[in-house]
Amino acid sequence: MNNKIKEWLPVVLIIALILLARIFVFSPVKVEGHSMDPTLHDNQRLITSKISSLDRQDIITTKEPDNQNLYVVKRIIGLPGDRVEMKKNVLTINGKEYPEPYLDEFKKKFKEDKLADEYSYNTAFQEQAANADSFTDDFAVTVPENQYFVLGDNRLISKDSRIFGFVDQSLIQGKVVLRFWPLSEVKLF
Repeated sequence: MNNKIKEWLPVVLIIALILLARIFVFSPVKVEGHSMDPTLHDNQRLITSKISSLDRQDIITTKEPDNQNLYVVKRIIGLPGDRVEMKKNVLTINGKEYPEPYLDEFKKKFKEDKLADEYSYNTAFQEQAANADSFTDDFAVTVPENQYFVLGDNRLISKDSRIFGFVDQSLIQGKVVLRFWPLSEVKLF
């Protein structure tokens, strides 16, 4: 009997460590929808870290404040206490301009054809883009303590803090650290 225990103990320990890591350290996530295009795409698979610190422009998974049964993938724009302003597609936080190079591709396509080709899968999105004056509407907010202001990279169609409000720290599942599927698009964040 002791030999059987010695034989199976490492396997049981490894399984226990994997389960503990899954519960407390990381979580797999599937992207559903187009709100993070062009950075992340529908059906991609990600790993989020539950122990990473959060900073501006990090991509996170969080429960939606107005529907906590739904997890969404968004980008942190404003940290607690920040004054966040968007004016003429220029992001300013606490008086300092922040470049958003991850938006360059879609901003260019918006100028060219209002993303008509990009939104060919959805006529409502095409119509929304055709009627938009800018890629990101102007706004100004001050982020409360223990809250975050998040946006999707696909600003014209993203349901984010502009719609559902600030995200409480307790709703954040984790920081995206790896895209592992499809294999041709593996990337560390």
